[in-house]
Amino acid sequence: MFGADKGTIAAGDGRMNGKKLKIGIVQARFNAPITDALAAACKAELLALGVAEKDITHVTVPGALEVAVALQALAEKTSYDALVALGCIIRGETYHFELVANESGAAITRIGLDYQMPIANAVLTTENLEQAVARQDEKGRDAARVAVEMAKLLESI
Repeated sequence: MFGADKGTIAAGDGRMNGKKLKIGIVQARFNAPITDALAAACKAELLALGVAEKDITHVTVPGALEVAVALQALAEKTSYDALVALGCIIRGETYHFELVANESGAAITRIGLDYQMPIANAVLTTENLEQAVARQDEKGRDAARVAVEMAKLLESI
């Protein structure tokens, strides 16, 4: 049940039971110190939610724009209950930040809709490295929770 003040789901709630779920993780290697931390936090939370280690597939790609291609390949396997997108895009001095952030986000959403598969999008878009570091662990855990909750929701519909 959602907590009154935080909007979180209680640990005993069936929507957070990851047992028997198969989860695919696609991690961009660009900004690897951040994305490695995102991946570690995500995997640890998936395990804490009951997802078996053997049921977690983790692949890496060069950058945020390549995440969608790997997500699509995993979605086509149809053996996954949910997917997770991990990456980190930090604003620079050019328009490239907006291009990468917008295109990667749109592609991730499109794949989820096209394949009717939940995709937890934890591709961070931050102004600077400090903001990315401040969010890496929490957003990795959040992505795991979203993947499990949405997989359970779609299973029940």
